[in-house]
Amino acid sequence: MNTTTEVRKFLRLPSVIDIVGIQRTAIYDRIKKGTFPAPISLGPRAVVWDSTAIADWQDKIIAEAQGPAAKS
Repeated sequence: MNTTTEVRKFLRLPSVIDIVGIQRTAIYDRIKKGTFPAPISLGPRAVVWDSTAIADWQDKIIAEAQGPAAKS
């Protein structure tokens, strides 16, 4: 096992809602549009989100909100 790799966490929907501040319907609408990370299926009735993908999405949203000045 690579010890330099950070452990990634799986987040359930209530945690994702709490972290990003948008509700279930908006999350699934954005997934459908391709603007939000898709969930990972763990089984027929269990989906999770990768915490790293959620953090990357947050970084992207923040950078877009700050405009071109944030990219330099």
